Parts: sequence; C-alpha cells; structure tokens
Amino acid sequence: MVWTPLHAKIHRTIRSRHLFERNQRLLVAVSGGQDSLCLIKLLLDLQSKWGWHLGIAHCDHRWRSDSQGNANHVENLAKTWDISFYLETAIAQINSEAAARDWRYQALSAIAQANNYQYIVTGHTASDRAETLLYNLIRGTGADGLQALTWQRPLTTSIMLVRPLLEITRTQTEQFCQEFKLPIWEDSTNQDLQYARNRIRQELLPYLRENFNPQVESALAQTAELLQAEVEYLEKAAQQLREKAMSWDIGHEEDSVTPVLPLRLNRRVLQKAPLALQRRVMRQVLQQILTDAPSFEHIEKLTALIIAPNRSQTDPFPGGAIAQVEGDWICLK
Repeated sequence: MVWTPLHAKIHRTIRSRHLFERNQRLLVAVSGGQDSLCLIKLLLDLQSKWGWHLGIAHCDHRWRSDSQGNANHVENLAKTWDISFYLETAIAQINSEAAARDWRYQALSAIAQANNYQYIVTGHTASDRAETLLYNLIRGTGADGLQALTWQRPLTTSIMLVRPLLEITRTQTEQFCQEFKLPIWEDSTNQDLQYARNRIRQELLPYLRENFNPQVESALAQTAELLQAEVEYLEKAAQQLREKAMSWDIGHEEDSVTPVLPLRLNRRVLQKAPLALQRRVMRQVLQQILTDAPSFEHIEKLTALIIAPNRSQTDPFPGGAIAQVEGDWICLK
C-alpha cells in the first residue's frame, strides 16, 4: 500500500477527533463520485490499522437515466474490494435537494440499523462546507446554519453520522483519485446550474478564488469550524438559561426540559442575559412548539416581549399559539 500525506492526515484526524473507535462497523456512503471514492479508498487502506468492518451503501434517487448504471458501477467496485454492498432505490418521485437528503439519510439509517453498523460515513469535504456556508448565508441564517456541516452528529440513538474529510478540498480528492486511478462516475446533475449549490460550486467559488482568495474554500471551512464550537457553547448556555427561567414557575417545573403549552418564562431571569442568549432561548422554545423551524421574525417578536409593557402580546404563531406578558412572565398558550 502507498502511504500518502492524505492517508497520514486522515489517520491523525480520526484519532485526534475521536471520530471512530477500533474494530467498529462503518457503513460508507458511496455515490461513485471523486469524494466518496477517495473516502472509501482511504478507509480501506487504514482498515488494517483500525480493524474496522467496512460496508458500502449506494442510494439511487432515479433522477438520471444512467442512475442504474451508476449503482452497478459502485456494486462492482464493492465486489472488487470484497466489501458488503447495500443498494436503496427511491420508489416515489423526489422533487427537491432537501427531500433527497432527508430520504438518503433515512435510507442509510435503515441499512445501518438492519445490518448492525454503528457509523454512517460520508465524503463531505471542506469544499462542501464552504458551499454550505455560502448557501445558507445567501438564504439568510444565523451561526447555526453557517456551521451546518459538522464532523459528527447522531442520526439515531445508536447510529452516528461521521464526515472525516472536512479538512480536505475537492481539488485534493480529485488528485488522490487520479493518483490511484480510481474510476470516478461523473454525475451529470453536478453540472446543472438550475441548482443553487451548483451555481455556487461552478460560478461563485471560482470567482472568489480568482478575485479574492485562492484558498477561499479552506478559509470558509475554517470559519465553519470556529462557528461550530461557538454554536455548541451558546446552545448549552441558552438551555441552562431556559431551564432557569422556567424553573421559577413552580407549577411548571417538571416541564423545564420539554416545554408544552401553556408555558411560562420568567422575564426577570431573561432580562439579565445578553441578547444572543435571549434569542436562543426563544428559538429553543419555539422549536418545541412549532411544526416547522422558527423564522427570524418569530424569534424576534417573542424576544421583544422580554422588555415589553404588561399585557403586550404577539399575533398567533403557526399552529395558533400566542405569547402574552403577564407581569414578570411571558405566557405561551
């Protein structure tokens, strides 16, 4: 086996970030593109050092006429490498990138659960992280959206999603595939500029590289990394503040972790906190009572009640709930 600097980097990353333990079962999501082929090759080469059991999963969205050929290509690679192969094919029409992502993670989780894999591993790179940051920034989002691609997150109580390549750019995965002559399956939808992410990848990032910063992808990925730690800290601080504001209401103390209506928040507790934490508390509360993610406007109108006059109230939130000031309390009902 040829040991490259990329092998050494990924080996160190997995060890220093505690992404996997030894002798674990890893289900690797392989599309056939350069990033996923780079990932599976690296994990195969590191397998002897870690004692992993590897499996390959491929999800066929049936978006392209060559999708069956793509699935066959990945299956043949799995046979060549003597790795278990799992295929999930979409039955219903999937109409959006978001719906496709949700279906893909559900399919991968089902495969992992049925075959006793503890980890699902994807080939997201620093370039994907940069694209996600720009995409969410353009749409309008807080720090949470800007750091959305994290190193790991739980998909179920027993399955962890892990992304070991977040410090590797797409240029590096391409060079790795060329070096090892890995047979990349070119996905034609990656060139389709009707998708916003493709326009960011094909037009915006090259423009930024040429005119502002040749290392823009790595710079944006580092920004996402910094934001990830800050978001994690702020979320914990906001949760503690929320529980304190709710625990003042003796009658609702048992509901301090999982709010249900009616719900009361102590304004005196919240008024002492910085605005950033006030907003996060209100966001956490709204996440519990709304079916969809709360918007900036939802969070702002609830936060405004912290210093509003007595009897102030909001117009109804989606689903019909309203918030009203009653003395020292914000009451949602």
